[in-house]
Amino acid sequence: MAILEATDVVKRFGPVTALSGAGLEVEPATIHGLIGPNGSGKSTLLHVVAGRTLPDRGRVLLDGADITKARPAARAQAGLSIKFQLARVYHEQTVAENLLLALQVRESIPSLVLSRSRRRHAPRVRALLDDFGLAAVRDRRAGELAHGEQQWLEIAMAMATEPKVLLLDEPTGGMNRHERLRTGELIRQAAATCAVVIVEHDLDFIRDLCDRITVLHQGTRVASGTPAEIERDERVAEVYLTRV
Repeated sequence: MAILEATDVVKRFGPVTALSGAGLEVEPATIHGLIGPNGSGKSTLLHVVAGRTLPDRGRVLLDGADITKARPAARAQAGLSIKFQLARVYHEQTVAENLLLALQVRESIPSLVLSRSRRRHAPRVRALLDDFGLAAVRDRRAGELAHGEQQWLEIAMAMATEPKVLLLDEPTGGMNRHERLRTGELIRQAAATCAVVIVEHDLDFIRDLCDRITVLHQGTRVASGTPAEIERDERVAEVYLTRV
């Protein structure tokens, strides 16, 4: 059974139809790439899944529950986590404080006021710092980190609450080769505990990393399969690979 399903999704912005019956099925503990030419609707579909945009038609299911009309906060409570293209970290807070804030999202006000959650979350903060290679910069302000480190911090923050599905929007944008390789390692690590969906333009990165790939074109799903199947698909070659 798929952990995440988007079925027959339609989204219009005035006279423009961004999605026309698009769909996506993501299996548990897999890395699923979502690709397509510019304007294919992949970011719109990701935003529909995340709750930033409500569809005009279609359904989104998370672990069997209908979240089509749920607010982003409710989706997060249900186990959906997202990292957008631009890092959204708290620049004036330290790396460790950013992770603590990510863990405190679901805390009650009394717990926060009495600092009980800080003590309770300390072991989890240390584990995240170690897992994502951030222990050496734990006390640095997030705004002082290099671009790649900020991206890794936000992935760590997205993973802090142990989601069922992690959505990543162009996680390697602006990175050098070393940073892309490290990001791939962190995504594989994340996939050990949750499903991961990636919107990405770097085809080599997607091919080497993903278990399955869905290709969109003009708001419609053209193909879905393993990287090898996608590479052999003539429709993909026609509508996507020849237009990059």
